Amino acid sequence: MMKQVNFLLTNSLVLLFTFALAAASCTNQKAKETSAPKPPNILFIFTDDHAFQAISAYEDRLAALAPTPNIDRIARGGMRFDKAYVTNSICAPSRATILTGTHSHVNGHRTNGDIFDGNQITFPKLLKENGYTTALIGKWHLRSAPTGFDHWEILPGQGHYYNPDFISATDTGAVEGYVSDLITEKSLAWLEANKSEDKPFLLMLQHKAPHREWEKGPDHLDLYEDITFPEPDNLFDDYSTRGTAAREQDMTIEKTMQMASDLKIWTADSKNQGSFNRTYGRMNEEQRAAWDAVYDPIIEEFQELNLSGEELVKWKYQRYMRDYLATIRSVDDNVGRVLDYLEENGLDENTLIVYTSDQGFYLGEHGWFDKRFMYEESFRTPLLMQWKGKIPEGSVNKDLVSNLDFAQTFLDIAGVEAPDRMQGRSLLPLMMGNTPDDWRDYLYYHYYEFPGVHSVQKHEGVTGERHKLMHFYELDEWELYDLEKDPMEMKNVYDQPEYDSIQSKLKDRLKRIKTQYGVIHPKSDY
Repeated sequence: MMKQVNFLLTNSLVLLFTFALAAASCTNQKAKETSAPKPPNILFIFTDDHAFQAISAYEDRLAALAPTPNIDRIARGGMRFDKAYVTNSICAPSRATILTGTHSHVNGHRTNGDIFDGNQITFPKLLKENGYTTALIGKWHLRSAPTGFDHWEILPGQGHYYNPDFISATDTGAVEGYVSDLITEKSLAWLEANKSEDKPFLLMLQHKAPHREWEKGPDHLDLYEDITFPEPDNLFDDYSTRGTAAREQDMTIEKTMQMASDLKIWTADSKNQGSFNRTYGRMNEEQRAAWDAVYDPIIEEFQELNLSGEELVKWKYQRYMRDYLATIRSVDDNVGRVLDYLEENGLDENTLIVYTSDQGFYLGEHGWFDKRFMYEESFRTPLLMQWKGKIPEGSVNKDLVSNLDFAQTFLDIAGVEAPDRMQGRSLLPLMMGNTPDDWRDYLYYHYYEFPGVHSVQKHEGVTGERHKLMHFYELDEWELYDLEKDPMEMKNVYDQPEYDSIQSKLKDRLKRIKTQYGVIHPKSDY
């Protein structure tokens, strides 16, 4: 009997020891899972037509007169990219490239008239599949319903500045207020509702501003009205060394910029036009009263001046800058609200904050506004990134980077493998201050929307650190620029003997980079 008891006791002790080991193993596993670093949150702040020249962190000609202190906070706390570019300088194609990590000919979104195929692989879908909570709030502009997001609220089409409509998966309706404020409030509400979740988040906060028609917000109606902004040196460019495309575009301040819809110089006749209804017609009585208090004297003064010729162009430039830059100040204030929220809630410690635009914009350079061309002001886009403890504070990167790289960058920092279809490269090593030895030395560009708004001819090209080659292939005209000697791109040096070797090298590089990206476009071959 005693032997039997001892046997039972021994077996019981063995079982207890086994259970204890198993329990300890589970506890250790849970501890490991708990201690594993959480993937970073991603806050992608995206604007429409925000020129790098209009961000004071870039220290351009407008910096002292029109500072952007809150956007600059991202640069001070992280990295400023000085050579960030786009693959196709127009709103919707740029957005499609960012989502898919592919060039326009791959994702199918070559022009603003195309409809985005939401069945494609996108980085928000992949993040969502790998444990992220995802949201998109603000401007979408891709003509199909967003996919890959747990939550979305978007502006229809271009949206409106005052009392805009919003569309969600379940509702549509106008919301009273100013668009930049409203997009921020909706984003903050979403962050507040999701901040306690264990899952990391992706928030794509996408402003309408500062897209044409640059309608100032109620808090900034009289901002900059006493400021005279410096003109670019080539405000009166005559395009003497450029080709047909530069001469025949339709985007000059002189001829294209409209007094009524763009500059809000409304007369009795223009108040019957659609542009008046898009702006003033959406305002409530209080908003109209505040607007009239500022703009009625401007209209009266302009009518008294009776300007023409160069003096009229100079006046239009100042009016343009005052409206455009005040619209950006509203964006900057709202960026500050979001940054403050992150800091107050401890979310800034493990959040990658990105500030960028869908492309650059002309602020009078070459006498223009708008974008589309491969010239520097519209080809280049602002890009600022902050990630505490990861990106060195106050750092500057001068490598060639592109909106093609964003998708793979976000997947990389989340520990998600990017599909082979994506054509960019992760910026993560650059963000850490380490440029790979095999980093790219050229970027490819292709603009497709002709005929179309602003009449910019189709063209493609490559750019390196110093030289840029452009081919307006339906005209069979070439342009070559030495960006070191001619940063304003005023002198086309194509076919000049001293650039023969550079020209030959760039043509060869253009052929090879098209092969690399699978560009099949017979009209652009040569």
